[in-house]
Amino acid sequence: MNRRLRTTLAATAALSAGLLMTACEGGDTSSARGSSKPSGQASPTASSGGESGNKAGGSSGSGASKPSGGGTAGSGSTAGSGTTGGDTAADKSGYGQSCGTNDISWSVSSQSQAGGYFLIKATAKPGITCVLPAALPVVAFGSDGTAAKPAEQSVGQEITLRKGVAAYAGVNPKTTKEDGGKELTSLIVSVSNDDPHPVSLNVGSFVVDQPIVTNWHTSAADAVPFSD
Repeated sequence: MNRRLRTTLAATAALSAGLLMTACEGGDTSSARGSSKPSGQASPTASSGGESGNKAGGSSGSGASKPSGGGTAGSGSTAGSGTTGGDTAADKSGYGQSCGTNDISWSVSSQSQAGGYFLIKATAKPGITCVLPAALPVVAFGSDGTAAKPAEQSVGQEITLRKGVAAYAGVNPKTTKEDGGKELTSLIVSVSNDDPHPVSLNVGSFVVDQPIVTNWHTSAADAVPFSD
């Protein structure tokens, strides 16, 4: 009995060991199968990620070219800005427009030629470039507004006032040879009749009788108001 029991127990132990080993191998296989599935799933994901990465890389490269192009455009725009509203946004204000009386710095001096006359000098204020129209300067005298008539037969040319360029007009307040006239002390000057900002230039006491004024000229020598 003892021998048979030992034999039986040995057989049972061997069977149990075999079952245990089979179970372990099955578990390992399952485990391997289970692990192979994530590995199999991970592979498409990596491939997709690679494709995505390539797509993203392509997009990124495309995007990189856009900023590069954009940068070039921006640079061109800045250069344009630099070339043109340099001078044209900050400098566009008061650039290339018709001159208004308040765009101009005015001065007057007394001259002895042609029996005596006043020489008006007009220069653009700093930062302004403007055009004096091809029209007679508007010159009046005193509080009654006696106006000067043309000293020349035809109207002059437009003059662009800018740094280094001045315009001159000559005014003869008295063209008559007889005594008489009004004694006044100032010239009232403007670019046009409808200009809202005429200026008064003090020149001391003088007599006004049938005054005349020349066109605008770029040379003071051309602005002598000869009378008949």
